[in-house]
Amino acid sequence: MGDGLTSTSTGNGLRLTTGDGAVLDVRLADILREPARVVPPAFVAGGTSLVWTWFATAWTYAILAVPILLLPAALGRRDDPVLRAAAYVGAASVILSLIGFLRWVFVVPPLANSYVTGDATTRAAVDAAWTAQHQFGGALLGEHLGQLLVIGWSVTLCVIILRTRVLPRWLAVTGLAVSAVYLLNQGDILATAVPGFPVWDLAGLLGSTGWGLWVAALGVTILLRRTRHDPIPEAIGTADTLRAGAAPATPPATTGLRR
Repeated sequence: MGDGLTSTSTGNGLRLTTGDGAVLDVRLADILREPARVVPPAFVAGGTSLVWTWFATAWTYAILAVPILLLPAALGRRDDPVLRAAAYVGAASVILSLIGFLRWVFVVPPLANSYVTGDATTRAAVDAAWTAQHQFGGALLGEHLGQLLVIGWSVTLCVIILRTRVLPRWLAVTGLAVSAVYLLNQGDILATAVPGFPVWDLAGLLGSTGWGLWVAALGVTILLRRTRHDPIPEAIGTADTLRAGAAPATPPATTGLRR
């Protein structure tokens, strides 16, 4: 490849070796913050398989929109306007993140190729375009708006769980905790536009990992409750009313009709 560039995989990213022996380590956690002189060569070195990896990652994450939209029905709360609104917010966050992921499929490859094969003037132009697309598609849409909306969905769901007991309390408390940590990652995102903004380096890793595990626990909890045929809250409320001695509602009597 141009300039004798070679690429090898490391435990946390890519190691690039140039023709003059210089070594550059590209860490996946920091790849969005790396300049154009680092990432495009690494991306081109990754080949077509790297593009397909991003494609698969993007559409695998997009599947998350389906259970988010079906959650009100799964919890027996189709008529809950707050939960339904939160579901739409959560689905919107998935779409924004999908856009952020897919730019690695449709935007980054041509920019990376132009940078690697171009002259100094072309590289200067690509450098500016690289920063612009990362700030818009990555920092603004995928990270800032995408993360804020999904955190909003998570917090709303947790509050509903605490108020209605539709799911175990521990799930709500855990969800609020990981959402708070995930929210701290906004410092790293804002620092790309506001130099000196406070940043906690571990917030992104701990927040995203914790949130992913929490979503998995949410899904498993719902499946287990349905498998055990646990009554939904509306049914529990009806049973409590009957035990209290209140007469259940009966349909109006029909008279003069025979089959």
